[in-house]
Amino acid sequence: MGFTITSRMIDAIDMDSLLAAARAVAVRAHSPYSEIRVGAALLASDGSVHVGCNVENASYGLTLCAERSAVVGAVAAGVHTFKAVAIFTSLAEPLMPCGACRQVLSEFSPDMVVVVEGAGGGRVEGTLAELLPGRMGPSDLPSSPGAADQA
Repeated sequence: MGFTITSRMIDAIDMDSLLAAARAVAVRAHSPYSEIRVGAALLASDGSVHVGCNVENASYGLTLCAERSAVVGAVAAGVHTFKAVAIFTSLAEPLMPCGACRQVLSEFSPDMVVVVEGAGGGRVEGTLAELLPGRMGPSDLPSSPGAADQA
């Protein structure tokens, strides 16, 4: 699976450095069930980088993916907009973000650049909008108090 990425999209984004941050945090993953380690690094609009790794749970539904882990850390730090996300997986081939992660990422930056790398070195690059066409967003919800604060 490949999708389109233009040089305009990645200006000022050092994807190799962002992937290095994702690789570094992947080793900290708690993945005793799948044995798949995943790391994610988000490049915020302010230039800061926020990382997360997958944290599995014996009650599988409580497992937290690396991408959502990174978003939670970024939001806790007061960051809400992102330019790019780099995702690394210990599998040989790139492992694309699940639907839940795609939706959570799109809440903050639907047009961010996405780069996914497998341990074998293969990469897939593109935009989140390409990965999640027709996404549900704030404009799909009826107006409510505080909606403007969340946009």
